[in-house]
Amino acid sequence: MLTLFLIGIGCGDPGQLTRAAVQAINAADLILIPRKGMAKSDLADLRRTICADVLTNQATRIAEFDLPVREAGEADYHKGVDDWHDAVAAAWSRTIASQLGDDGKVALLIWGDPSLYDSSLRIARRLDPLPDIDVVPGITSIQALCAAHALPLNDIGEPFLVTTGRRLREGGWPQGVDTVVVMLDGSTAFQSLDPAGLHIWWGAYLGMPDQIVMSGVLAEIGPSIVAARQDARERHGWIMDSYILKRRP
Repeated sequence: MLTLFLIGIGCGDPGQLTRAAVQAINAADLILIPRKGMAKSDLADLRRTICADVLTNQATRIAEFDLPVREAGEADYHKGVDDWHDAVAAAWSRTIASQLGDDGKVALLIWGDPSLYDSSLRIARRLDPLPDIDVVPGITSIQALCAAHALPLNDIGEPFLVTTGRRLREGGWPQGVDTVVVMLDGSTAFQSLDPAGLHIWWGAYLGMPDQIVMSGVLAEIGPSIVAARQDARERHGWIMDSYILKRRP
């Protein structure tokens, strides 16, 4: 029987690993490290660093593989994602079969937590044969962002909404909430909103040495965030950021 550990590793700081995560890493027969190209080599490097720091089981092997790239600008967004998930599942299956076969424990180190804007659980259920899936939760980027700003996410007795930059840009401010968490925003969708009464708390590379955080009245600090984001992306070749918007009377 194949067991697949999906281990949340937080947002870049090895200190965010839980004791359960360390135990699961050392319980694995095989650890998979995906490579996302030179532009995102930092992500593979962090996984290698975590393994070097906490892996004490000398019998555990590490295998790296190239992660398929999702086509940009697909006419059918959902079909494009579905096809990409199939391709990733096939890459996982090939690597596991060549390194471990169909019996043993394999682990993937998941950025943040497998439950939030991560495809690993959906991809895992496409594997054939279907493994026993064991999820080890990790610190999400939302938690890391709130911690970086010392910000309570929800107002007292009030809801909040987690959405994507694409949904915010296409649908505008969601009804019924005054707090919105925005993730997976490749084009600073907050620029599409009327900034009146809005405050923003933004962060990039959360938990990593290059962490950047900025906050303030959206109308005033928005252009500075756009400029800082563009500069950081050009310097690093990639960026991973998120932000919180709150509407004030």
